Amino acid sequence: MMRTEAFRRPCLAVLRILAVALAYYAGGRVGLLQQVVIEGATVTPLWPPTGIAVACLLWMGIRVWPGIALGACLVIQSISPIDLVGLGIAAGNTLAPVCACLMLRRVGMNITLDRFRDGVALVLLGGLTPMLISATVGAWALVVADSLPQSGFWTVWWTWWAGDAMGVLVITPLLLVLRKATLPQDAYRWAEAAVLLVSAFAITLLATRSQLALLFLVFPLLIWAALRFQLEGSAPCMLLVSVMANAAAIEGSGPFEGHTLVQAMANVQALNGCAALSSLLLSALVTEQNSVRLRIEQACQELAEVVDRLAPGRGATSWPPREEDGPGPGGGGG
Repeated sequence: MMRTEAFRRPCLAVLRILAVALAYYAGGRVGLLQQVVIEGATVTPLWPPTGIAVACLLWMGIRVWPGIALGACLVIQSISPIDLVGLGIAAGNTLAPVCACLMLRRVGMNITLDRFRDGVALVLLGGLTPMLISATVGAWALVVADSLPQSGFWTVWWTWWAGDAMGVLVITPLLLVLRKATLPQDAYRWAEAAVLLVSAFAITLLATRSQLALLFLVFPLLIWAALRFQLEGSAPCMLLVSVMANAAAIEGSGPFEGHTLVQAMANVQALNGCAALSSLLLSALVTEQNSVRLRIEQACQELAEVVDRLAPGRGATSWPPREEDGPGPGGGGG
């Protein structure tokens, strides 16, 4: 039995690493569907593997980091033959999610994202700060290899950083919430969810394809999703908004028409960043308030049960007290 257990644990660890590598590679292939070439470097406005990596590390622990490294190498190999530059980029793409996970654990972030502080932590310590590592390492590796002129360093750097950060802000919450998502319990909620889905597609299509400046229309949509469904609703809507906005920016259509590729990327990243921050933080705030309300209701119910045991007939059956009951014993006006 001991030998079987000793053999089973390494096998499970290897399977987890391979599963992470496969998920990273699959996310990379999907992300490359919206790739752009800036200053000779291939970048994406939304890089899903980064979000996948952070979610896997939060779920399974730091020990699965070799899967991220392997997946990053496989993605790079699918673009061009891997060399020292590719290994450097893979190292940066591995180190950034690992640092994100370590910092998030340090501040005690709940992966359920049910507190406002968890949303803030994911934004600052999961997305914006650690992705400086991958962007810096990747851009400098290209400069050192003469694949990128020094004049184009900052353009590639901020595009790289924004794409990685958006991967965390969009993909990680979606994956974390899918783990605990529940289906609506009544027909009304199903109907509202269906209306939200149809509205999200129609409004985002209008905002990203119209010649008019209507990108702001996505914000009431995300607010609706966050208030009514929290992350279960806002995370999928945010993914839809980001994908459709990125596609319009790459094609130079709608509100992005007439802009250079760099200008379009700046505009779409500003939209994605503001939308992701709004939906994520609002969802976390509403979830926290709902949790506080439920705890207060539970505490009141428990107090009513105690009162009922001490004074039968004045407890849970009459909680909260009705106005017609009048003041309790010892009460009354002066």
